[in-house]
Amino acid sequence: MKLGVLLFNLGGPETLADVRPFLFNLFSDPEIVRLPIRAMQKPLAWLIATARHKKSSGYYAQIGGGSPLRRITEEQAAALRGELDRRGFEANIYVGMRYWRPDAEEAVDQIVRDGVEELILLPLYPQFSVSTTGSSFKDFEALIGKRNGLQRIRRHYIRQWHTHKTYIEALSLQIAEEIEKFPDPNPTRVHLLFSAHSVPQSYIERGDPYLQHIEETVRLVSEELGGLSPVHLSFQSKVGPVKWLEPSTDAKLRELASQGVEQVLAIPISFVSDHIETLYELDILYKKLADEIDVKVYRRVPALNCNPTFIKALADIVCENLK
Repeated sequence: MKLGVLLFNLGGPETLADVRPFLFNLFSDPEIVRLPIRAMQKPLAWLIATARHKKSSGYYAQIGGGSPLRRITEEQAAALRGELDRRGFEANIYVGMRYWRPDAEEAVDQIVRDGVEELILLPLYPQFSVSTTGSSFKDFEALIGKRNGLQRIRRHYIRQWHTHKTYIEALSLQIAEEIEKFPDPNPTRVHLLFSAHSVPQSYIERGDPYLQHIEETVRLVSEELGGLSPVHLSFQSKVGPVKWLEPSTDAKLRELASQGVEQVLAIPISFVSDHIETLYELDILYKKLADEIDVKVYRRVPALNCNPTFIKALADIVCENLK
């Protein structure tokens, strides 16, 4: 069987000129902005993109003028292929971005041309949400009826992998390494601030398991580290006026500072690649806040990117789903 693995990710603008069309694509997704009248989706997306693109462009300008997400995801794809090769699995690895290039349609066209017979659909979102994995899978499913040859491919959908042992190990190892870099590396004196991308509270109330998955990942990582460090969970990247998951990362930082906490290690828990949320929000925005409110030491755990243990985790997931 000719094997393929399709990695799903969000995508991001690669230049400042890409910011506005990227935002339009993002807010055109009904899993991101839910409207009672579907015909209003694109007009509203245009309004939001028009209103936000200058401000967002300013953020991207501060991290080099664009998102590195495509480059990193393609590097992860190459590393995964190499790891699978070492295990005796020959596989083509494809990248499908939800809101930017290369999109799932481009990936599917190449998958069909390559004659793939068995396909692993692997979202680079460890925790399931309708707004991430759910949206990517819906987008892929919509392509099945449009592409001759896609229907015959045997497909394996990986909905979540937030408790996978090797993934937990990869996160824990990076956290332990960062704790050692603090002026006082005693784990009991380093507060672990897990920061996840927020979602509207209404999603959770309708049954989205995202919050539960995040909490399970945090618990397992804390246990892997021996449960020595104080653990906190917060949420970032809120957009719009509806109620989102709380506490926000900035509010939690203020709370810790008010309690006299001096050492904080921020951990991007729902992100496996560097992008605007890590490079701008965690590294610039919240670092500035930490300095202003007298958190003496604020560090951030690197995104997993191409960490060898993380690539091993992805390969483990692929191989386990081929059994």
